[in-house]
Amino acid sequence: MTVAWLWIIAWTGLRLIWAGQFELAPDETNYWQWGRHLDWGYHDQAPLIGWVIALSTHFLGHTELGVRLPSIVALAVVSIYLILICRRWLDARTCLTVAILSQAILEFNVGGLMATPDGLQAAAWAAATYHVAAAYEDDRFLHWAAGGIWFGIGLLSKYSMVLFAPCALAYGLFSPLHRQRLTGVKPYAGALLGALLFLPVLFWNAQNGWNSARHVAYLGGANQGFAIQWHMFGDFWAAQAALVTPLAFILVLTAWARAYQQGRQQSLWICRYLFWVSFPVFLFFMLLSLHTRVYGNWPAFGYIGAAVLVGYFYGADERPGHSRPWGRRLWPWAIGLAYVMTGVVLIQTIHPFLPIPVALDRTAREVNGWRALGAEAGKLIDDMPQPDHTFLFGLRYQLASELAFYTPGQPDTVSINRWNRPNVYDYWRQDTDLLGWDAIGVTMSADSRNQLQQAFESVDPPIALPIYRDQSLVKTFFLYRAYGFTGGLRWIPPAANDIRAG
Repeated sequence: MTVAWLWIIAWTGLRLIWAGQFELAPDETNYWQWGRHLDWGYHDQAPLIGWVIALSTHFLGHTELGVRLPSIVALAVVSIYLILICRRWLDARTCLTVAILSQAILEFNVGGLMATPDGLQAAAWAAATYHVAAAYEDDRFLHWAAGGIWFGIGLLSKYSMVLFAPCALAYGLFSPLHRQRLTGVKPYAGALLGALLFLPVLFWNAQNGWNSARHVAYLGGANQGFAIQWHMFGDFWAAQAALVTPLAFILVLTAWARAYQQGRQQSLWICRYLFWVSFPVFLFFMLLSLHTRVYGNWPAFGYIGAAVLVGYFYGADERPGHSRPWGRRLWPWAIGLAYVMTGVVLIQTIHPFLPIPVALDRTAREVNGWRALGAEAGKLIDDMPQPDHTFLFGLRYQLASELAFYTPGQPDTVSINRWNRPNVYDYWRQDTDLLGWDAIGVTMSADSRNQLQQAFESVDPPIALPIYRDQSLVKTFFLYRAYGFTGGLRWIPPAANDIRAG
């Protein structure tokens, strides 16, 4: 047990060190911008990530570590609750194997290091998993209430947390041992507590045309005619195998099957419970991938319960009737490969050592060049005729957010969304705020001048800023000096029936 805790502490410390060693990715700076524009809701997602980044940067400053600290803490919370589950219902050996596995999985490390809502949701899911299991066991209102509160925190983190309710309910409905718990008022009172926490987000959506709900529906394929997309289905499986790491993913799939079968024994009811709060998540996104693109990180929280099952069935000592030789043999290889893959990604991010073409190295594209871009943009503003009436913009929210973080002084920036898609920047600035102002804009194209002239009186030819890693070109930014803003910040729907249009 002590070794398990020390292992988690050591990896948490490593993340604290690593977090300040590389530049923020575009989505991270976007969530940091949320923290500078606090609200009860945001266009793209639930608001908690912006709130906690605002709190963290208040104490640590607007630095990479300040932005990423909430995610690091969140994965520590996940790890703690995994150990608590193992200690209460399984055994000390499983505590250690689950600690080793949870710190190895690439997807957990990404979510526990990068500033995204995924880490916060994972913490809430792990905590709710523990407290609801305890509530099913002893029927104490304290645990039902704690589970409901964590459910509400998860909803404030990411909307897909809503899946926890049917998952936990399904376990109770199909469990002869605990079905009677659902006849009392305590489970529903706990769920109500969580729903009350989410009310401010509902009010924000109601006041803003349900734009956030529209956005989520759009991502879920609601704007598309129904069709089976087999290539997206294949992409989903490939992404899951890569992010969980291939051999560990095989163990996850077989652990789900074993948990469902062996959970019929009353002594192993926790295995059946963990199946119901993990496998349906995977199943839901797998089926969704038949219709629309499912990003690899979307089902991540579904692997929390699965990690316990894998550690119990394959990592712990062999038990009569509980372990199969092939799974035990695969376990050390799965763990080894997981740590190798995670280590390679972490090292490659800071000190590229693999001869990977830049076009195939996502870390090179995501976390390189932003500081240089901010420095160049700051110089161009100083050279403008009216620096005090010159704003910074990107044609995508990612560029606008990186400019805001890395330009000296961290000024407010603007995303001109009219040609792309709606996002949070539509709520922060109106055309009337900037009419007549000059601007420095950034795009990824040398051919944006004609487009920009629709929003400005005149636009100079672009200044190219190439970004290299070693001798390889990573990407090229194009900076435009524009004069006399005439309007056109907000997104214009491409079609009247677009679900994102209010």
